[in-house]
Amino acid sequence: MTGTATGRQKEKPVQSSGGLSDEKLIARCLKGDQEAWSALIDKYKNLIYSIPIKLGMYQDAGDIFQSVCVDLLSELPRLREHGALPKWLMQVCYHKCLHHQRDGERLVELTPEAAESNAALPASHSEDLPEQMLLQLEQEQMLRDAIVELPERCERMVHLLFFEIPPRPYENVAKELGMAKGSIGAIRGRCLAYLKKHLEKRGF
Repeated sequence: MTGTATGRQKEKPVQSSGGLSDEKLIARCLKGDQEAWSALIDKYKNLIYSIPIKLGMYQDAGDIFQSVCVDLLSELPRLREHGALPKWLMQVCYHKCLHHQRDGERLVELTPEAAESNAALPASHSEDLPEQMLLQLEQEQMLRDAIVELPERCERMVHLLFFEIPPRPYENVAKELGMAKGSIGAIRGRCLAYLKKHLEKRGF
């Protein structure tokens, strides 16, 4: 292929984050690629939502998610370490949660004792994500990333069998995937073996 032909070649559209590193996705985002933005948000939406959910902030989760996405849009060009994006998102989202909690507390009339206790809390910008929560969030995201790397049928099977509430019966899963019910067990075993390999590569 000549250099001229190479220059005319367009980047492939980003359908999902599967197979693309954060560095590549971010590079496309910074060029104004809207599909890359969608893929990046889709990759980390569950991570972002999981933090307010873990803190019991169910009603605020949507607002916090939107706020984190706005920060991501504005701050991404200044993110020096692209590989640190997941941890950056966790920390920003955690601080958003703390701000929402304090804003909610200010709307409630406090007793003098409660007000004094609330004032003694450290400012949210100085609070780091608790170590145990950070580890759990990193492992959960590692699992999501590994699942995305599975063959398409395995990825769908894992989601159908393990991530839907209530769990689907085998008959339903077999119909959804277009396979015999009796083959689900064997294929599930192979898919979980693939998943184990992907997780081991990531140091899980």
